[in-house]
Amino acid sequence: MPTINPNGRDIISVTTELAGRPLTLEVNRVGFRTTASVPVTYGETVVLGTAMVGKKPISGMDYFPLSIDYEEKFYAAGKISGSRFIKREGRPSDEAILIGRLIDRPIRPLFPKGYRQEVQTVASVLSMDPTFRPDMVAMIAASAALSLTGAPFDGPVAGLRVARVNGEFKAFANPEEREASDLDLVVAGIDSGITMVEAGANEVSEDDIADALAWAHAALQPAIALQKELVAKVAPKVQEYELVLPDKEIQAEVDEWMDGRIGEALQKPYPERNELVGVLRDAFHADMIEKHGEDAYLDLRGEYDEAFTMALHKDVRRGIVDSGTRPDGRKLDEIRQLSSEVGILPRTHGSSLFTRGVTQGMNIVTLASMSYAQIVDTMEVNDGERRYMHHYNAPGYTVGEVKRLGGAGRREIGHGYLAERAVLPMLPTVEEFPYTIRSVTEIMSQNGSTSMAATCSSVLALMDAGVPLKRPVSGIAMGLMMDGETPYVLSDIADAEDFAGDMDFKVTGTEKGITAIQMDMKVHGLPVEILRQALQKSKPGRAHILKHMLETLAEPRTQLSPYAPRIEKIMIKPEKIREVIGKGGEMINRIIAETGAEIDINDDGLVTVAAVDAHSIAAALQMIENIVAEPEVGKVYDGIVVKLMEFGAFVNIMPGKDGLVHISQMADKRVEKVTDIVSEGDKVRVKLTAIDDQGRLNLSMKDAV
Repeated sequence: MPTINPNGRDIISVTTELAGRPLTLEVNRVGFRTTASVPVTYGETVVLGTAMVGKKPISGMDYFPLSIDYEEKFYAAGKISGSRFIKREGRPSDEAILIGRLIDRPIRPLFPKGYRQEVQTVASVLSMDPTFRPDMVAMIAASAALSLTGAPFDGPVAGLRVARVNGEFKAFANPEEREASDLDLVVAGIDSGITMVEAGANEVSEDDIADALAWAHAALQPAIALQKELVAKVAPKVQEYELVLPDKEIQAEVDEWMDGRIGEALQKPYPERNELVGVLRDAFHADMIEKHGEDAYLDLRGEYDEAFTMALHKDVRRGIVDSGTRPDGRKLDEIRQLSSEVGILPRTHGSSLFTRGVTQGMNIVTLASMSYAQIVDTMEVNDGERRYMHHYNAPGYTVGEVKRLGGAGRREIGHGYLAERAVLPMLPTVEEFPYTIRSVTEIMSQNGSTSMAATCSSVLALMDAGVPLKRPVSGIAMGLMMDGETPYVLSDIADAEDFAGDMDFKVTGTEKGITAIQMDMKVHGLPVEILRQALQKSKPGRAHILKHMLETLAEPRTQLSPYAPRIEKIMIKPEKIREVIGKGGEMINRIIAETGAEIDINDDGLVTVAAVDAHSIAAALQMIENIVAEPEVGKVYDGIVVKLMEFGAFVNIMPGKDGLVHISQMADKRVEKVTDIVSEGDKVRVKLTAIDDQGRLNLSMKDAV
């Protein structure tokens, strides 16, 4: 008998096996007032996917109002937030925002163009198995919920996160396996093709990436088939909807007006082309107002403007397919003009300016001690710290718009993370370079591929700052136009090609292999072989850009900026850490106050001392060495008399270490009274002659002469 919920509906459940574990989808158990809600269980992970669909299109909106969010719940992992002041979940972490984007990107293109009904999807993690990440379960939950709404969603979608373990691809790898893997690849797709790819890699080859794509697409098929089975059982009512598209008669009228005014007339380098398009758009609207009358045209202006944009997109595609000519006159594999500078800001620790065509990114690097590393506080168990951070900013003026300034949005966080991920495998270890590193890209001008400009400018600034990268990284954005079954792959795409194209594919890497990928498809799935072709064609473009970068700065500088902190390190025995810190932090605070240095101590005994002034570092190191030093027999010390006895004097030779100078060891002659030779507080030179089996120190003044 099926289980019945309190509303009298049968609870429907379907199960399959995915990557060695059962995957279960349910409906009618929770979320009675949602358009659709699906709890998804995989192992001990449970994610609730909910979807709400508006009843009618939102008037006046020129984009699809879809929002997809991923919610971390600390209770899912049996945790309470590590924040001292805030225990309730609040603003989503950067990690949650990135996963929300990860789910959004393969889903958004599967709705028809012109769909304007408001859609909201939320994937909430209710229980988390710590042996694998829950993000791909959340993607399945979001897709399953959308598939049951009756909206025109051309899914379902499923995704897998793939690692390479002992030479074999594996989904849902555990934290130890992911740490050891040279590949962290997310692949999402529908049954017929791949719709999204994102990856971090440690110099993995193009062919290996393509093989992993093929493996993942085959492995995720059971999750797609299970969603289809659920849809068949539920049989959701198909929702009525209207697409907001330019009227065919309006589009024909616009195409006729544009004939002869586009094509070769607009094939100009940027920004000249952008300016010509702006002039043409103004002339078009002026002619339409004259033709239709200002009052009549006012209500239709939005439709005519969209039809104008559609005509431009068709013209871009036609030029590429028919003559292999791009909007700015470049060949399909041609890179825009490059320009780079380093050391452009006098007081920063490292800086650069990277320009590709009209796209320009300035990057600034700041170095600090390890105490400035960012503590990551998420629901996942192994939070840890971020030692390297890349932040990306792109205000409205970078696209010629008036726009209010605000905090970083999802796009800024995503672009910054991609550039950060591109460089991470090439950073030196903490032991080699014990610094926290913040890299900030300030986009100065946008015309496509700004995340790749951020990658290239950050690498140049890091080398300018003296960060000893293993190898430099470059990045390029590739595009694709599909003409039937024929793919046209474009190198270094600009905005016009991005808007008119079928794929936006960013790839970064060194001369030895790929370090990061972000691939979004606007068509409904692509076969692996086309993606393999795009990967291969990105390689010479990356090499061309890298060659230019190395002409600007061939290798990391050997000297840090005079304004950057110097950091020295020593290893002490872990049992000595308590002595360096002192009771209530008294000792370490005293060292910091007296020397002005910053001090960080790891649990393994690694002590790093940072200061701009080398003298401050030396003084702090000496004080630490004095605290942790072990007495050495035969060594001479300058000590202070701390206590007098009839038989001798106790002398302090290092913090916490007192030894006895017997009266017979005070001078070469016979000493009648200790006070004839020393008084408390006297500075004396002594030699450590022995340490007895109880750890007591025997000192001699006469042997130290």
